[in-house]
Amino acid sequence: MKIILAQPRGFCAGVKRAIEIVEKALEKYGTPIYVRHEIVHNKYVVDDLRAKGVVFVNEIDEVPDGAVTIFSAHGVSQKVIDSAKNRQLPVIDATCPLVTKVHKEAQRSEEGGNQIILIGHQGHPEVEGTSGQVKSDVILVESVQDVKKIEVADKNRLSYVTQTTLSVDDTKDIIAVLKERFPNISGPGIKDICYATQNRQDAVRSLAKITDIILVIGSQNSSNSNRLKDLAQEMGVTSYLINDVNDINVKWFENVERIGITAGASAPEILIDKIIGFFRKKYDVTVTTMDGTPENVIFKLPKEVA
Repeated sequence: MKIILAQPRGFCAGVKRAIEIVEKALEKYGTPIYVRHEIVHNKYVVDDLRAKGVVFVNEIDEVPDGAVTIFSAHGVSQKVIDSAKNRQLPVIDATCPLVTKVHKEAQRSEEGGNQIILIGHQGHPEVEGTSGQVKSDVILVESVQDVKKIEVADKNRLSYVTQTTLSVDDTKDIIAVLKERFPNISGPGIKDICYATQNRQDAVRSLAKITDIILVIGSQNSSNSNRLKDLAQEMGVTSYLINDVNDINVKWFENVERIGITAGASAPEILIDKIIGFFRKKYDVTVTTMDGTPENVIFKLPKEVA
């Protein structure tokens, strides 16, 4: 049996930064450290940090007075920021810099008099955070069909931004219809869409051409992990999204010779190592890593933990 690992896979720079922020905060300030929402969407990472003394909360009012508080990588609304300020909580912001960039784009567009259209998934923490970074109501679109139905105040005063865990391929059709309906709409260039999401999807496309089945390591609430699984299936390859080795069903691999493995941007490499170990115990396997786009992006840590 051959196991082929996607390249790139797993942690992106924003996730590495967020986890490092929490770990350095634990070292510097001691326990407990409070994090609003999951720091990243991965069960293994969250459980590991919880065991080290991190308390994850849904809202700021659950944080005790004076406790060190961290905002997750997905970003938060201005209302959440104000709530923490009003309580004078010591806050460390672990928002991914690419998400912060989207926030600033939306704010600049609103200041310029434009209505904001946000391409993203209803209920995702990043979408809620971006929507809450501007004063007026944001129009959320998830599909081409949504674009065809929306009503706007002024078709000549519009801007769009996107959820970062979408890719160029996820958004290009939506953006094309937006521009068709509203020729004067403004929005970010392709370079502003998350590099890591696009790279991991490109890798899955290549992996699907040379494997019989693909395992995507990631949590069920991870947007980019779900998209990797869907993309493999769209290319005609059976794919499963699994948290870890415990989710594997050996029946999946009857008559399978080549297994592709990738991981969402918030899934750690240790989970892949454990899965490879599982296969080594049951099969005679060789493991190779495909060629792929190198990633050398590093984001600075905030001054509170640098």
